[in-house]
Amino acid sequence: MRFTEKTALITGGNSGIGFATAKLLIAEGARVAITGRDRAKLDEAVSELGANALGIQADLDDPTAIDSVIKQVSDVYGSLDIVFANAGISGPTPLGSTTAAAFEAILRTNVTAVFLTVQAALPLMPAGGSIVLNGSVMRELGRAGTAAYSASKAAITGMAKVFAGELVQRGIRVNTVIPGGTRTPIWTRGARAGATIDGTEQALSGAIPMERFAAAEEVAEAVAFLASNGASGITAAEIVVDGGTTGAPWASPVLRAS
Repeated sequence: MRFTEKTALITGGNSGIGFATAKLLIAEGARVAITGRDRAKLDEAVSELGANALGIQADLDDPTAIDSVIKQVSDVYGSLDIVFANAGISGPTPLGSTTAAAFEAILRTNVTAVFLTVQAALPLMPAGGSIVLNGSVMRELGRAGTAAYSASKAAITGMAKVFAGELVQRGIRVNTVIPGGTRTPIWTRGARAGATIDGTEQALSGAIPMERFAAAEEVAEAVAFLASNGASGITAAEIVVDGGTTGAPWASPVLRAS
């Protein structure tokens, strides 16, 4: 198994891509700490993941909470081999009607908290460690009303390359997974409350060459590869899991028909 005797921290690991990744790493031998804001959802996730999972309730917008997460990981596991900085939020930020607080809330969770999580985790990471950041195709699609979220994911791309350069001499690799539309609860939260994943997938699949969203498990496989020894020669790189959306947009149904 690829992750026997390895320890991992996955932020936002109680649902979606984070949970799917935790499940995969544990199945392949890892011990995994996951974070989440909602105690009930976190406990449910840990119950499903089993004995090799550690649930830590934390609001990563609070720097002291990040320090507490790392202390708990240190107390239980002693060290970290893998960090998957996955936690993130979305929300509409259209020009003309967005408050500073709404804009900055997305950047705080998606950018600042990622930076501080990686920084706090480093003292626990030996040579051979792997850090994976969760980006998004939204960094480049220019979808109206998504300025903060899109900017935050463009920042992830930039930060990952800087991290990789800073940490290469320590033997720690840093890479990014870039999901496109993925079947996760993000499509039914916040401003999208009341929507369904199926309905959203149906509405957007015409712009995806593979004509469907990715499963969270498909993105998890990319994360696991980047975290594994199979990617030992890879740093400052990205794996895009978007069904061809950014690489072959003219193969999408809506453009094939034109």
